Amino acid sequence: MEYCKHVSTPIITGCKLSKDDESLELDHTMYRSMIVNLLYVTATRPDVMQVVGVVARFQYKPKETHENVVKRTFRYPKGTMDFGLWYPKGKDFTFTAYTNVDWEASIDDRKNSSGGAFSWENVLCHG
Repeated sequence: MEYCKHVSTPIITGCKLSKDDESLELDHTMYRSMIVNLLYVTATRPDVMQVVGVVARFQYKPKETHENVVKRTFRYPKGTMDFGLWYPKGKDFTFTAYTNVDWEASIDDRKNSSGGAFSWENVLCHG
């Protein structure tokens, strides 16, 4: 990946991935190892977290189109090396999350979240 072209976004705008895609099916073990590597990247690059969550849904039966998105996500940090989080050594971090969840909206599975806000104290952001 050292000589790859960089991209300005981790996923193409408007990209819709589906499990019923007509592209070729891939070996799920290789795809899963790629996802694990992307999960590691999210520790310092939260801007790829949404894309990683989307492509991780297809670990059971990955398709060629899913792999193309994963590869693009690997190329994204190359063009945005100045972005990210810096965790100073020896500092304490406080992570606070506030959510507004409506569990009664879906009677069948009780899975409904309407929003949230997150705060990290003592983390220096740059980019």
